[in-house]
Amino acid sequence: MPNSSLGSIQLVGAGPGDPDLLTIKGLKAIQNAEVILYDALINPKLLDHNPIAQKVFVGKRRGFAQKTQEEINALLVSYALDGKKVVRLKGGDPMVFGRAAEELSYASLFNIKTHVIPGISSYTGIAAQHQIPLTRRGANESIWITTGHTQDGEISKDIPLAAQTNATVIVLMGMRNLVKIRNEFLKHKPTNYPVAIIQNGTTKNEKVIVGTLENIVHQQKEHNIDNPANIIFGAGVADTVTQYKNLKSKIWVN
Repeated sequence: MPNSSLGSIQLVGAGPGDPDLLTIKGLKAIQNAEVILYDALINPKLLDHNPIAQKVFVGKRRGFAQKTQEEINALLVSYALDGKKVVRLKGGDPMVFGRAAEELSYASLFNIKTHVIPGISSYTGIAAQHQIPLTRRGANESIWITTGHTQDGEISKDIPLAAQTNATVIVLMGMRNLVKIRNEFLKHKPTNYPVAIIQNGTTKNEKVIVGTLENIVHQQKEHNIDNPANIIFGAGVADTVTQYKNLKSKIWVN
């Protein structure tokens, strides 16, 4: 059983980027925290909700990590053992590619009370903002969410399987392997199969390209699209092309 004399750890989903997409429960957790460990993908405006709490940046970027996962685990526990109310603020939803299981498991070794506050995941929030239907009756009845690179830097083994289905496939953080991912889809889909890439979704720095398997790599290079980005494959992308043509500023359609 958790030790009530200790502090606590809350894993909080910060949403896809727009600070207004934080949940009310997540806001309350931030406001009540004494220590906040936050990721690189969270909107820094969220930290303004608690000017008093100690803030510790533990974000990771390609080729750079402020802290290793093991160090983050140890920090969370250390603050909680000191009796602090700790918030671990993660982009999107903490249980989707957030390594939450490792942090929860480590905290359990010390009988520290933990909670998870869900957030709007980037794969749902960003698609919704752009009116990309992830499911549509008679066209795609399922969704496949996968990472664009595994621990060894290669594409997930699920991607070749996903490419064979009619599901909407969302690949998170897949820009470094875009060519490999696109090639897996070309084995099973026509060259005009719709693809969208959305970088920094829901934020003022958002960039969007909409294309096909044939031209998406060219579009990505031309417009310098990079991580953090979601790649969305599927018929739902085609439904949005008309609305993109009416938008301005950092939106490209081919």
